[in-house]
Amino acid sequence: MVSISLAGRVALVTGAGGDLGRGIALCLARAGARVLVNDRALERAQRTCEMVSEAGGAALADGSDVTDAAAVATMTARAQQEFGRLDILVNNAGGIRDALIERMSDADWDQVCNLNLKAAFVCARAATPLLRRSSAGRVVNIASMAYRGNVGQSNYAAAKAGLVGLTRSLGLELARDGITVNCVAPGLIETPKSASLPDAVRERLIRTTPMRRMGTIDDIAHAVLFFASDLAAFASRQVLHVSGGMEGF
Repeated sequence: MVSISLAGRVALVTGAGGDLGRGIALCLARAGARVLVNDRALERAQRTCEMVSEAGGAALADGSDVTDAAAVATMTARAQQEFGRLDILVNNAGGIRDALIERMSDADWDQVCNLNLKAAFVCARAATPLLRRSSAGRVVNIASMAYRGNVGQSNYAAAKAGLVGLTRSLGLELARDGITVNCVAPGLIETPKSASLPDAVRERLIRTTPMRRMGTIDDIAHAVLFFASDLAAFASRQVLHVSGGMEGF
């Protein structure tokens, strides 16, 4: 059996106060990574850190706004100051403001594109100098199967499609530095947020999933762990659909 170890490595996970980001942070910590846990809601980041500590890991909470370049520069500098290095960046921060196109405001568009796409660019730009010093630099972007298009989510789908393009472009730019850049695209995942969907919507989405079930947070976290590990040292510019066979919403 192959075991995955991230001992000695440091990961930055954005949006890690939410359910998915928390699961990713915990998974990386259990594999031995020290984790800088980012979430604009600092109290949620602190709770994730407590859970990492309870699991025997090491983590620090950070409340930076990842759409703010100055705040992100301070955050990545903190990784260097507190942990001495940065090896893994997981761009997980995101959010939705759904509306049909006639009802979608400029604010709806800007907020979603900034949080889901601009933040990943800002964080990758700030992290690159530190990742270049690592012998195992990794960037893992969290997209969504919505990148293939979804009704009422033109802002979100565009941002996640942009994230796929960012993954493929950065993968080319950073390859000579030995830094891999990959993307995980979740399908329908069981979270408290998805549990709030109307029953009819949940049932329809499950029917569109060939496995006829929802995925778990661990399904996504394990995909991130793979890309962050030595097992994926020669894999870059890839988009992994963790969707039970679903190819679109």
